[in-house]
Amino acid sequence: MIPSVLPTYSRAPLSFVKGEGSWLIEADGRRFLDLGAGIAVNALGHAHPALVEALTRQAQALWHVSNLYQIPQQQALADKLVDASFADTVFFTNSGTESCELAVKMARKYWYENGQPERVNIITFEGSFHGRSSAGIAAAGSEKMTKGFGPLLPGFIHLPFGDHEALKAAMDETVAAVLVEPVQGEGGIRPLPDACLKGMRDLCDETGALLILDEVQCGMGRTGKLFAHEWAGIEPDIMMVAKGIGGGFPLGAVLANERAASGMTAGSHGSTYGGNPLACAVGGAVMDIVATPEFLAEVNRKAALMRQKLEGLVAAHPDVFEAVRGAGLMLGLKCKAANTAVVGAAYDAELLVVPAADNVVRLLPPLTITDEEISEALARLETAACAVEAETAGAD
Repeated sequence: MIPSVLPTYSRAPLSFVKGEGSWLIEADGRRFLDLGAGIAVNALGHAHPALVEALTRQAQALWHVSNLYQIPQQQALADKLVDASFADTVFFTNSGTESCELAVKMARKYWYENGQPERVNIITFEGSFHGRSSAGIAAAGSEKMTKGFGPLLPGFIHLPFGDHEALKAAMDETVAAVLVEPVQGEGGIRPLPDACLKGMRDLCDETGALLILDEVQCGMGRTGKLFAHEWAGIEPDIMMVAKGIGGGFPLGAVLANERAASGMTAGSHGSTYGGNPLACAVGGAVMDIVATPEFLAEVNRKAALMRQKLEGLVAAHPDVFEAVRGAGLMLGLKCKAANTAVVGAAYDAELLVVPAADNVVRLLPPLTITDEEISEALARLETAACAVEAETAGAD
């Protein structure tokens, strides 16, 4: 008999009942140090006082009115995002998947309105992840996500990750946009080199194609800049945001410059819940903290500390780990042992980490993690590594 919750997830046997900062408390009372942050969602940890206060205050006033009316909280958050980024305008969604849908529509509508309806193709890259909607799985193109869900949405060209020559060859008159994650998350914490991102921007400028960045996982301070593309000194035309922007409350956005957004006129897109007062009140509180230079400087400092400790862990356990990769507090341990074995051993050590492709374990702690918690996390990773080594030795 099928369970009442559709069994599309392979869930760990853990049930959390409370969160405090970087910690989650299991129903049986165990305290887990959280290096997953809800897959980079809880940017300010669990139950951050400023977010609790913003949510409670707004919940007592107004939850939802729909986008038939002006929403002051939405306007305030849009103004903050425009002031802090390349963007001229913002559309609010509920998730990264919805942000992907709009980004694709926006790029194609731009060319349609500019008399080139044949420019519909969007270039994407091997290992990418852009959500699980029809557009998202078609954009990624991996068999794992697309098998059985055909026919797929057409109009996507899939290229090898980081292959600039392949990109250059593919940039013909049918290309509407290039869509890329500055740091691949699900694909195994693979940062795109700054030179590659600059090269993409140059190619888009030469051909007129729009540059779409998926910063759903790597944005909102995760890499030590408010948005990851800032490290390369470039600006996109369209950017997808979600996860950390709501600090745990469902919220996403598409940011765009005036050119890219010019085709999106009244009636061309909509959302019942997107940008509701509750979500935007929380998002505004997140921005007030994360977008400050002082906060981002602390992210960079803690990222350097954590990376240094992880390099030592890798050196001490060469049969378990191969390398550290990533940017800021979006880090990955490339494993020699099965990454699922490391994740399981971490659970046993009351530590939460997240698996990814390419046999990588993702480390996505709250950006508010303390130095002491970083040290504790490394101690628990050490325990997990020793357990994996012992298990491997026993199997031999």
